[in-house]
Amino acid sequence: MIKKLLITWLFTSLCIQVSAQAEHTIKGMVVDAKTSKPITGVNIIGKNLYAISTDSGAFTINNVPKGTYRFEITHIGYAEEHFTVEVQEDVENLVVRLKESITNLDGVELLGKTEKRKAQELSTITVGVDQEFLEKNRENSLMQTLKKIPGVSTITIGSGQSKPVIRGLGFNRVSVVQNGIKHEAQQWGNDHGLEIDQYGIDNIQIIKGPASLVYGSDAIAGVVDIQPSKVPLPNSFGGEVNLLGETNNDLFGVSAGVQGRKEKWFYRGRLTYRDYADYKVPTDRINYENYIFELHENNLRNTAGEEFNASFSLGFVTENIKSETFFSNVNAKNGFFANAHGLEVRSSSIDYDSSNRDVDLPYHSVNHFKVTNNTTFYLGPHTLELDLGYQNNQRDENSEPVPHGYMPTPPNSRERIFTKNTYSLNLKDTYSPNNGHDFVFGINTELQNNNIGGWGFLIPAYNRYSAGAFIYDHFKINENFHLQGGLRYDAGLMETKSHFDWFQTPINNPDGSTSYVYLQRSQNKSLEFGNLSGSLGLSYIHQNTTFKINLGKSFRMPLANELASDGVNYHMYRYERGNIDLDPEQSYQLDVDIDHSTSKFNIGISPFVNFFENFIYLNPTSSYYETLQIYEYTQSKVFRFGGEARAGVNVTTALRLDASAEYVYSRQTSGPKKDFTIPFSPPLSGLFSASYQFKDIAFMQSPQLTADLRITAAQNDIVPPEEVTDGYQALNISANTKIQLFGNGKPAQLRIKLNNVFNTEYYDHTSFYRLIDVPEPGRNLSISMTVPF
Repeated sequence: MIKKLLITWLFTSLCIQVSAQAEHTIKGMVVDAKTSKPITGVNIIGKNLYAISTDSGAFTINNVPKGTYRFEITHIGYAEEHFTVEVQEDVENLVVRLKESITNLDGVELLGKTEKRKAQELSTITVGVDQEFLEKNRENSLMQTLKKIPGVSTITIGSGQSKPVIRGLGFNRVSVVQNGIKHEAQQWGNDHGLEIDQYGIDNIQIIKGPASLVYGSDAIAGVVDIQPSKVPLPNSFGGEVNLLGETNNDLFGVSAGVQGRKEKWFYRGRLTYRDYADYKVPTDRINYENYIFELHENNLRNTAGEEFNASFSLGFVTENIKSETFFSNVNAKNGFFANAHGLEVRSSSIDYDSSNRDVDLPYHSVNHFKVTNNTTFYLGPHTLELDLGYQNNQRDENSEPVPHGYMPTPPNSRERIFTKNTYSLNLKDTYSPNNGHDFVFGINTELQNNNIGGWGFLIPAYNRYSAGAFIYDHFKINENFHLQGGLRYDAGLMETKSHFDWFQTPINNPDGSTSYVYLQRSQNKSLEFGNLSGSLGLSYIHQNTTFKINLGKSFRMPLANELASDGVNYHMYRYERGNIDLDPEQSYQLDVDIDHSTSKFNIGISPFVNFFENFIYLNPTSSYYETLQIYEYTQSKVFRFGGEARAGVNVTTALRLDASAEYVYSRQTSGPKKDFTIPFSPPLSGLFSASYQFKDIAFMQSPQLTADLRITAAQNDIVPPEEVTDGYQALNISANTKIQLFGNGKPAQLRIKLNNVFNTEYYDHTSFYRLIDVPEPGRNLSISMTVPF
């Protein structure tokens, strides 16, 4: 039914385009109203009609049906213009005259800055990711798409799931924000990915380093801020259909989105469906703890899955207010590699190799429903932003019902069930009293309610309350010298709920008798946390060079699994135990960034130094529970440093070369693993890229060919039970081009990518499956197309 619905949407969208074709043409020219010189690159936008002026200022709009049309004319540096034309026959020699926009200095400073200039004036290390980057580098998940950015890596879990790692820190130390609201799911788990549809995203801001001053507790390592899309132009309608196919896991995906606006009201909608089989690795056997897993036709058995996502938003905009309410639902069912979950394949009756598309046990099903509202009030020197959010995350983890220890055979396959509700409120006031200061006052509040079910206990049910207030000032010392600083105070309350086993366990009494009791796994406990954090930074812009330095103190509240877990994690094949006496993590970090950019080349370096007073991690002990090694959460002092370096050069107008490198050094300076690193520390890595821009070839417009070579060093600096990971080199090649499908409308985008060109067998140290010696996916050819309308 889902496939039929999406195919119908795609067919209808294309039919609308075909039916819109007609026999008339509008031709004209755009010139400067004062000098009469032609203007290049002007956008001429009407309902389902679009053109861009050429070097001579000329534009042509083909296939225009009879009727009356209103066009909007926009170009940077010129005031917006409109014209209306009645089309009964071909329209020739139309002249549009644009006037230069007139703004005072304050207007330019507050409203006329480019995104690049804004980033230069901030002392934090910020990387902007636009729609073009996302489309050219799209992978199976959003976080895998962002791996090309220096300092950003991922913990991958199969084909379509991953979570971000920034400078070697991940899980709840990286805050993922969408439309102003922090994404809240079960992100503490090694095998839990993000429930976010990567289609329909236009702009992402990545902050490397502490950002808890504005974003709150979980931003101790950085932020992935998925920002709202731009408001559609007045009286416009459009959309796109994205098609994707891949060979490694026989993936088929389609995503269709529309958006439109009258004068003040606008809307957006999107449907996404993906279905994929088990993915293939470049080996036919895996050796884990001296047991050989034979793979059928190189398939990593039971890693198939499907996803269905839907979203809709409704907005209202005037000169003084902008408001948008966003609804989304992300639903996924993903299999876990069977040999990773308790090694069931040795005793299971399931025929995992009967089909590479079915999803057998073990698997999880996740549904994430989200409602957010973003409202901005423009009140003279004040800009007031209010963000409201509600999220419901339903996660079911299913595995074969087999007995373990004293636990009898469970009644069903629902091993663990998590139901999490999150309510969020953010309020921020940006006050600009004069030309020199931009004050920001804000509060963040959040309420989480997490309930559990199923026959396998790992973490307790809990309630979590958090609230923070901050003040921040951006002081412009002069046009190129900026000072930023602020303070924040956070308070939090964690309430864990008691839990007893559903089965009885024999206990030997001192008198020699035996009692059968329902063991208690967690207790009713209330813990309060509070912390003061802050940051101070400078940015200085000297011609083409930008200098930044930022010093920050941040903190993170312990999570329920760190405080009160007490059970078997069969996904990791170990017993995990929390520590109710853990203190909040506190981190101090110094960031420096130097960037030099010209039209010909750019070069930059971003070093950092970081110290944790009490880093929380899961430590393997010498104790065992029913043959499973016990891991306990503990704390230690951790010293870290590293950074990224980058360079790029335009060799010719067509050829560009880029190179980047990233490195992180981590060392525990106290605790049971003193002098060891911390888990999931990424190795030294470099990315070399060459891109060549061809001239138009036949029906292909602006075709481009790109080759990326990833060179990663061996990771010998490990913490037990991690194993040394060998270095590797992997080559990826991609080509993209524009294709004019429908008259003079927006061209379609065609992308062809070949990942792991030589089918290299290599291991990613931060991959979830690296723990059981599973290599990364083999060669994969993907073809995708975006058809706008």
